[in-house]
Order: sequence, then structure tokens, then C-alpha cells
Amino acid sequence: MSSGRSTYQRIRRRETRSPRSVAAITLAVVVMATLAWLAVEIVLAMLDLPPLLVAPAEMAAALVAVTSVPGAMLMGAGLLIALIGAVLIALAVAPGRRGRHLMESPRRVVVVDDDVIASAIARHAASVAGVGPDQARVTVSRRRVDVHLTPTSGFPIDRAAVLNVVGDALDSYRLEPALEPPRLSVAEQGRVGA
Repeated sequence: MSSGRSTYQRIRRRETRSPRSVAAITLAVVVMATLAWLAVEIVLAMLDLPPLLVAPAEMAAALVAVTSVPGAMLMGAGLLIALIGAVLIALAVAPGRRGRHLMESPRRVVVVDDDVIASAIARHAASVAGVGPDQARVTVSRRRVDVHLTPTSGFPIDRAAVLNVVGDALDSYRLEPALEPPRLSVAEQGRVGA
């Protein structure tokens, strides 16, 4: 039973989290290209050939001359480098997320795409509101459901009924992670003749 549970955990993680391969590969390529460029510049300087971009001696002189740059510029550059470093650390540590939720099931893993959930909720909301399917738009994120309805001119929408039906539908799906109560917004101007 324990191996089955660990298999389910791996499947759940794989299907709901996005790998950070693209970010890691991009960073590795940038670092390798920079190191290769520096190596080429050093070799060209040793052979007394013109540099590709900047000679190593000029780079060293620029580093020494950094002390003559105004403090505000140095602080701004330092903050920019710190921000880039914080973003890279966040990318490395935080798990990526795919637009999917899990449905509660004791003996299997059921993965549902957020677009599928949104489509089902839109169908329920449009039906209760008495509008066409093209007048209901739903977005589902990790924790939120936003329902946007455009009423038919002259026919008000019963907000409480829509929220009740959408909330009941979400409860029946037993999604993980659980979603907050839905948010409903109704367009001020209705659609004529819809």
C-alpha cells in the first residue's frame, strides 16, 4: 500500500507542477557563453591579437575605475544585480505550477485542467443566468474562480442564484487545492438581442 501511495504522490507532483528545466538551461547557457567569451578574450590577449569585444586589461581597468563612479549609480547597479539574483533564487526554489487541479479520489489520481473547470463553471453560470454560452466567461487560477457575465438587455441576472449554483458545482468537484468562493462580475451594459 505504501508504494502505491508514493506512486500517486509522484504522479500528483509531476502533473501539477512545472519543471524548472527551461530556466535552468537558459541560465546555464548564459553562464557558459559568458565564460567561453572570457576565455577567448584571455587567449586573444595572450596571443597579442585584437579582442572580440573588450581586452582583459581594459576590463580590469574598468573594475578599478568603478570607485570613481557616483554612489547613486553604484547603488542602482547593485540593486539591479540583487533583484536579478533574487528572481533567479525564487525560480530555483519555488515550484512551478501548471494550470491544473486534482479531484479528490481515494484510489486514483484525477487531474483536471483549469480550462476544463472554467468551461464547466461557465456552462452552469450561463444556464442559471439565462444567457448564452458566449456571454459567460470564467477564469480559474490556483485559488480563485472569477465569473464574468454579460446580461441580455432587459433581463437582470440573479447574482445569488448564480453564485449558489457555481459554488455547489465547485464543491461537488472536490478540487485540491481548494478554491475560494467564486467571484461574480456582471457587465453594466447588456447585449442587445442575445
